Amino acid sequence: MPRPTRRPLVPLVAAAALALGLSACASDASGTSSPTAAASQPGGFTPVELDNCGTPVTVDAPPERVVTIKSTSTEMLLALGLEDRVVGTAFADGPVPDEWADAYDAIPVVSDKVPGQEALLALEPDFVYAGWESNFSADGAGDRAALAALGIGTYVSPAACKEEGYQPDPLTFDVVEDEIREVASLFGVQDRAEELIAAQRDTLAEVEKPAEPTTALWYSSGTDSPYVGAGIGAPQMILDAAGLTNVFGDVHDTWTSVGWEQVVAADPDVIVLVDASWNTADSKIALLESNPATSQLTAVREKRYVTVPFAATEAGVRNAEAVASIAEQVAALDDAPDEG
Repeated sequence: MPRPTRRPLVPLVAAAALALGLSACASDASGTSSPTAAASQPGGFTPVELDNCGTPVTVDAPPERVVTIKSTSTEMLLALGLEDRVVGTAFADGPVPDEWADAYDAIPVVSDKVPGQEALLALEPDFVYAGWESNFSADGAGDRAALAALGIGTYVSPAACKEEGYQPDPLTFDVVEDEIREVASLFGVQDRAEELIAAQRDTLAEVEKPAEPTTALWYSSGTDSPYVGAGIGAPQMILDAAGLTNVFGDVHDTWTSVGWEQVVAADPDVIVLVDASWNTADSKIALLESNPATSQLTAVREKRYVTVPFAATEAGVRNAEAVASIAEQVAALDDAPDEG
């Protein structure tokens, strides 16, 4: 959920210069995109053309008035030191890490969910960066073509692309790094991208994986039918890097709904609990321990739980941190003395 201390929105009286338009650009054969440079501009910025989830985007000058939708997009810009370009945020999935808290608290919140067009346009953005394709719709922030007609550029996290040929299959840290570089190129801060990527690689390199094979259930949400991490999305990428075997890793999807009987049959060694304000880790534990079937799972009987905040579970700059945290929590469980 959003941090509580926020500066209220204020009316904007001057129109922002609209520097962005869209032009066609074909994707490469793999379905991923890479910036295409035109003639360099003074100050080190090079105009960028890219294919973003099937939508061609051209950035002729660095965006000055950006609205971010979803924590992943907001945190990407904070991690790149671009908070001065963000005029509003929306749809926060939880608190930001302490290192970005002051910068985040200075940015107005447009909406707790996807903002409507009226609220979005009141901020006079020249660019909107969203975590999901569904954030752009006629009854939401506006579809991408409509925003382009108003001179507003748009960008979606490539890891969230759903079109055939664009969805990462599977998601990897290379894909996450590509997004960091691509976003940095839109603002002309590629050096910051390389510093961020180097730090994240260092974090991943220091992860100590379990000495013994360890299976894990990634429990995102759900009560009647648990919604779990499957085999090609962020949960799989994070579990792999932490040295854990996803019990539903053979399901060709990012996340999936399963039956409790399937969870019981899998009997994971560890349960990774996604902690969200709308479905906390504690509420999941209470459910697991009160259900006669799941209460007999090895991980439940031995209380082998690890937690990860929701905002770190979608592709973005917090995934490396999530890997390190999960690995440390599993190591602590393994080192704990047996009870009884």
